[in-house]
Amino acid sequence: MESPFAVLGIDPDADEEAIDRTYRRRVMESHPDQGGSAREFQLVREAYEEVKAGDNGGGIDVDPEEDDLHRGPESRVEYLNYEVLDDYGWTLDDGDLFEKAANEGLDAADHGRFLVQPGESLLQAAENRGFAWPYACRGGACANCAVAIVEGEMAMPVNHILPPEMLDRGIRLSCNGTPATDEMKVVYNVKDLPDLGELRLPPRPFERAHAND
Repeated sequence: MESPFAVLGIDPDADEEAIDRTYRRRVMESHPDQGGSAREFQLVREAYEEVKAGDNGGGIDVDPEEDDLHRGPESRVEYLNYEVLDDYGWTLDDGDLFEKAANEGLDAADHGRFLVQPGESLLQAAENRGFAWPYACRGGACANCAVAIVEGEMAMPVNHILPPEMLDRGIRLSCNGTPATDEMKVVYNVKDLPDLGELRLPPRPFERAHAND
């Protein structure tokens, strides 16, 4: 069996920054949505966790309050597309942001509500209801799928990318985050927030080459 370092393609003496950087690249390459396979993706995830466990003796930091995913009754989520905020001169700090959105009669892609079933991530729930929310790796290794929590709570059992200051601002990853309250209000598509730019994964070369096809 290959060592976790071989799976990730790093030296055993690599520092934490190199490990995290390599993991972000490998999880992108190996994900089925990006041309990889489910088995390879799982091996990369397991290798990363094993390497991190060896680094700190206690595994990847997991918030015990978020480790148990919300699997109770379905949650009602009201969403708003971050891209429309500039059009109306709104900001994430507006206390009546969702009331304003409701009064504008926005398209369903930009504002509305849906139910999240027990065990669904927020991203899965959006996709299962026909919405195309942004994402890249689906492995918690980038900020492409980030959302801003305006009201309610979201459980995010493992976080590989968001720093504490972003978590304090209510930023979460929709790819593995699940609602932890019966109702939530979220602004999705916040990947273009200035502080999230360096935490995003770029399109794969093929996607860039065919962007204008």
